[in-house]
Amino acid sequence: MKRLVVSMLAGAMSLAAFQAIAADKVTLQLKWVTQAQFAGYYVAKDKGFYEAEGLDVEIKPGGPDIAPEQVIAGGGADVIVDWMGGALAAREKGVPLVNIAQPFKKAGMQLVCPKDGPVKTEADFKGHTLGVWFFGNEYPFYAWMNKLGLKTDGGPDGVTVLKQSFDVQPLIQKQADCISVMTYNEYWQLIDAGYKPEELIVFNYSAMGNDLLEDGLYALEDKLKDPAFEDKMVRFVRASMKGWKYAVDNSDEAAEIVMDNGGQDENHQKRMMGEVAKLIDNADGKLDPATYARTAKALLDQKIISKEPTGAYTTAITDKAIK
Repeated sequence: MKRLVVSMLAGAMSLAAFQAIAADKVTLQLKWVTQAQFAGYYVAKDKGFYEAEGLDVEIKPGGPDIAPEQVIAGGGADVIVDWMGGALAAREKGVPLVNIAQPFKKAGMQLVCPKDGPVKTEADFKGHTLGVWFFGNEYPFYAWMNKLGLKTDGGPDGVTVLKQSFDVQPLIQKQADCISVMTYNEYWQLIDAGYKPEELIVFNYSAMGNDLLEDGLYALEDKLKDPAFEDKMVRFVRASMKGWKYAVDNSDEAAEIVMDNGGQDENHQKRMMGEVAKLIDNADGKLDPATYARTAKALLDQKIISKEPTGAYTTAITDKAIK
């Protein structure tokens, strides 16, 4: 009997060792710090969705000094979360990023202004200061200003662009007449700071039809030519979207999982998850070609990219992952 137990234990250990060895490693670089914006990936890991697909996924948080495009170009990640504007700009500069899935179907970016300030409508922008994030987050804003025919180098006939910090202080300190916020993050920081919704004028990029694609998943084109890597990405996207579906259906639990992985302020994460769920749609991860085309055209019109991108996205991964 003792020999049988030892044999069974050895077998179990061998199986565990085999599974550990067999799991394919994937490194995901996020666009920003750990927060509910990325809940689907943390849920997929916590619930074992990646493990069930034979994957050992490392999730690397981002930050103000981390550019996902540079990380993947340097071999520090297999797949990144990025905005389409930054990805297409990087592709033209020699980092062959390809969109393999688009979890966020809608954009969360907005410009908000105090109702008692000088800006009430788009016609009031001239001569005023607008806060904008940079590091690739500025492209939707510049596309919008280009559409309005407004210069962005200051002066009475244009707008002055304030390079905004990643918080709402420029509005509170009255350094800008309007600032950029995300529906799921900084907008609520303004509310927490004492603003009431009825005291704010909101220019929502999606509602205005000025939205460019935000959080998508990108891998390198040359690596996708390897069938083994492509298969790994199919499994990764399938598990990730399962994670997003679970997060949308169980938003409070998803926020708690984010907290377990380093998120800050549980109430804020729960509120964020509720807002992010509105951007996910049906959690199939499929890219809408029309929104892609609009994003590419906006970047071309403002000369952020100089030529029509080709091969910048593929539906092959989601076609295989989501059936």
